[in-house]
Amino acid sequence: MPTSSLTGRTALVTGGANGIGRACVAALRVAGADVHFADVDRAAATEVADAHGAVAHVADLADPDAVESLPRDVDILVNNAGVQHVAPLPEFPPERFALIQQLMVTTPFLLLRRCLPAMYGRGWGRVVNISSVHGWRASPHKAAYVAAKHALEGLSKVTAVEGAEHGVTSNCVAPGYVRTDLVTNQIDAQAASRGIPADAVVDEVFLRRTAVKRLIEPDEVAETVVWLCGERAGHLTGASIPLDGGWTAT
Repeated sequence: MPTSSLTGRTALVTGGANGIGRACVAALRVAGADVHFADVDRAAATEVADAHGAVAHVADLADPDAVESLPRDVDILVNNAGVQHVAPLPEFPPERFALIQQLMVTTPFLLLRRCLPAMYGRGWGRVVNISSVHGWRASPHKAAYVAAKHALEGLSKVTAVEGAEHGVTSNCVAPGYVRTDLVTNQIDAQAASRGIPADAVVDEVFLRRTAVKRLIEPDEVAETVVWLCGERAGHLTGASIPLDGGWTAT
């Protein structure tokens, strides 16, 4: 994609200091966009802002009031912030379940309410929701994450249907296991919950159902996000792209 393709556009990325979010910040800047991003990690946010010439907003997006501190006049919204918790349903902490829904469903909803009016006013906008293969499929011990990603997929479709007449598209990118801290930090919990060695988790859990036997790189997800934000993707809306190494093909 030409580096000038998003010149003059302003983007907001949530969870932008690490993993997929950081890769999206970098890729959107290379594509020419002015980028704001939100993250709870102050030190990492400062480093990313300095490295990529982006504007950091340190905020805990599990707090609904934090949304009010973020810019509303943006052309591109990338809902990426997320956390994970692995436990069987009878042992799943209700407070953790509620927090994950708040961060990964309610916060994107609140940001849509905040940012869509400006997009509608300009007659152009792009919403990209970082979903997951778990927005299409279920895995054991991930009740909150699977529920949240399924909800995000539905929210994205409603946004697409309502936004179409205003020139706004809304799509999901649904990766499988990406090489991020969110994934690697699951290894011990997955090993404990399944009764397998930690060094077997990648092959036996993360890659067992994929045809492409490697973790996805954050940059691969970010390049898909940037393409969805471009003019050539203007007729693609209400979709979910399974960037999953063939998991959902089987």
